[in-house]
Amino acid sequence: MCTVTYLPVNEREFILTSNRDEDASRAPALPIMEYQINNRSVFFPKDQQANGTWIAYDVKGYTLCLLNGAFQPHIRKEAYRKSRGLMLLDFYNFCEPEDFATQYDFTDIEPFTLIMAYSCFDTDNVILYELQWDEHKATLIKHDSTHPLIWSSVTLYTPEVIQARNNWFNDWLEKHTTYTKDDILFFHHFAGAGTTENDLVINRENKKTVSICCINKHLSHTEIIYEDILNKKFYKNKIINC
Repeated sequence: MCTVTYLPVNEREFILTSNRDEDASRAPALPIMEYQINNRSVFFPKDQQANGTWIAYDVKGYTLCLLNGAFQPHIRKEAYRKSRGLMLLDFYNFCEPEDFATQYDFTDIEPFTLIMAYSCFDTDNVILYELQWDEHKATLIKHDSTHPLIWSSVTLYTPEVIQARNNWFNDWLEKHTTYTKDDILFFHHFAGAGTTENDLVINRENKKTVSICCINKHLSHTEIIYEDILNKKFYKNKIINC
């Protein structure tokens, strides 16, 4: 839930990849499976503790990915009304990001950043949104989907470390004129300055990168790679789009 990259492959196809940094003692997520939400087929790895997820794809076109925190670090409460992972899945009860941002009740949900990428047969280009909730206001912005982007969670990384990660990503972009899932997965595994505190794969005393998930969106189908790093398990799904 803590490092995400977005790469435009062409006008209507993209690759979105996420490193999940969590307590190593937390039960591992279940492998990606298909679930029905509001008559939509949604694929995601399920968190066994809260039954939600941090990344999901539905065959009608929406890819969602969650990061902890919004604009700046926050003081965490002892309890919240609803987990962010369940909030993410509630998105699929809405038709559009604008509806979700203005109509959903985010009250007493911990701050988050939600990336939303949409592409299907009837769109001319990928539509890319970012929704941030800071416990007071939901802010929705629309990104230029033709430009690569990287996000790092403000709850785990200082502004200086976030800038360093942006620099690593920009250096990677300079060496790649085309984008493939294998190349960006290599970046998500090995990018950094040689410190396990702040490289893309972290290994801290209380936090570790537990998994990497890559959603490679094609118009006709979508490939999802899911790596359970701690348990050394690898899963691959190929989904035919509607």
